[in-house]
Amino acid sequence: MSELEKASTPAQNRRPKRRRRKPRKSQSSWDLRHFQVPQVAGKWRFHDFDLPLPLMHAIHALGFEYCTPIQAEALNQSLLGGDVVGKAQTGTGKTAAFLISMLAYFLEEKAPEGQKTGAPRALIIAPTRELALQIEKDAKALARFTSLNVASVVGGMDYQKQRDNLGKQVDILVATPGRLLDFHQKRDVDLGEVEVLVLDEADRMLSMGFIPDVKRIIRYTPKTEERQTFLFSATFTEDILNLASQWTHKPAHVEIEVTVENAADIDQRVYLVSDDDKQRLLVNLLKQESFDRVMVFGNRRDLVRKLDGVLRKAGVDVAMLSGDVPQNQRIKTLERFREGELTVLVATDVAGRGIHIDDVSHVINYTLPEDPEDYVHRIGRTGRAGAKGVSISFVGEEDAFSLPEIESYINDKLPCEHPPEGML
Repeated sequence: MSELEKASTPAQNRRPKRRRRKPRKSQSSWDLRHFQVPQVAGKWRFHDFDLPLPLMHAIHALGFEYCTPIQAEALNQSLLGGDVVGKAQTGTGKTAAFLISMLAYFLEEKAPEGQKTGAPRALIIAPTRELALQIEKDAKALARFTSLNVASVVGGMDYQKQRDNLGKQVDILVATPGRLLDFHQKRDVDLGEVEVLVLDEADRMLSMGFIPDVKRIIRYTPKTEERQTFLFSATFTEDILNLASQWTHKPAHVEIEVTVENAADIDQRVYLVSDDDKQRLLVNLLKQESFDRVMVFGNRRDLVRKLDGVLRKAGVDVAMLSGDVPQNQRIKTLERFREGELTVLVATDVAGRGIHIDDVSHVINYTLPEDPEDYVHRIGRTGRAGAKGVSISFVGEEDAFSLPEIESYINDKLPCEHPPEGML
């Protein structure tokens, strides 16, 4: 029996095992006859988890059929009420894994009598505004056929509008740490009723210095035995595992290895080029090749700003995503890119992390990242949902030192070649 076929047993002496109730009737005439998915050996369907009908309706509307590995393994544990500590990178479907679990629970177990305003039943903490807003969007899409309410509190956005939303009943709250603490200190949010806690991209929160804030937030929530907790991280360092042991109760560990293979079908190319010729190569590639939607990664904000200017001057339809860009503008830029109104997005690693855009055709590494893991995260922007993707890395004098570490990390030799004729 495979790991995916093993159902876990809930831990003893903790929150009660969830009882299956009859799902609420959908407000429309939709039923599972409209959602036929054949059984396939080695794959889990969402049908296999006896999910409430309104949730299945949303899953069908989103075009999901079979679970990703992280979804199958996590749901096998979480639907029984157990905590989950998961190792998975962005793009593996981990967001849907914890959202589906909490929505199924809330549809089966009614909210307590007298639920207070500003007292969410679920709290999702994310390290960046972009990721938090993406999770909010995904949660609303999955909750669209329910009466459950989703809200977000993030820095850099309209404070009063967020405060007004907290004055209503909130079932799921998505937040960045700093803004959440602001509202908590002003008593606009009460975390004492949290039944499900999600800590997403814990490794990024650690590297960005948010852990002290997160610890304060968790102290305001119920004890570990009285809530269900999900913690996801792209890496399992000793620090992350120590935090997981403090914040969870007898969790199931689910690991989806950070490998290039898991980023689907990506054609990886490496062009050997001098540092002085990189700009010319980038401009010619973007102007002469037929690219649908491209992300160009640079290691520093100043480099991203410079590339944005060079490409604009060359007539390329481009925008940049970095910490230098005001938050409202970053959101508008992402929406334009997502809707296909913008062809090229130049980004830093921090800005590019947590972006869920399925139709990125090409990723260009203008400079190789210093951390090999960031290479995997970068190229994971393309080749999603079974589509073909292309990754092109420019390797100059400075990048040559990073290439062996990346090849060692992904356990593969990257083919190095000269740029196509006429590109320089």
